Amino acid sequence: MLSFLNIAQLVLYIALLALAGQAVLFVLAGPKREQNIFYQLLQIVSKPFTLLVRKITPRQVADRHVPVATFFLLLVVYAVVTFEKIALCVQSGMEGCK
Repeated sequence: MLSFLNIAQLVLYIALLALAGQAVLFVLAGPKREQNIFYQLLQIVSKPFTLLVRKITPRQVADRHVPVATFFLLLVVYAVVTFEKIALCVQSGMEGCK
């Protein structure tokens, strides 16, 4: 179970960093961001998560807001996984949590 939580935490962390990087490039690159290779790479990394959030959000949510909603949803899931990992480590007496 601890391995599963570690993997889930890592995948969520990578997706969160990709979305945060997109936000930074959104500000820095401006309207030319779509031609930026790093922005495109970060979009590819975060695309599975943004597509999932796009499917579960109502149509009234604009497409430009989906990455922001994805970031905050992943942040909440990351916090839940982290707290579950802490609870598992405390319950098992810190065996394998070092």
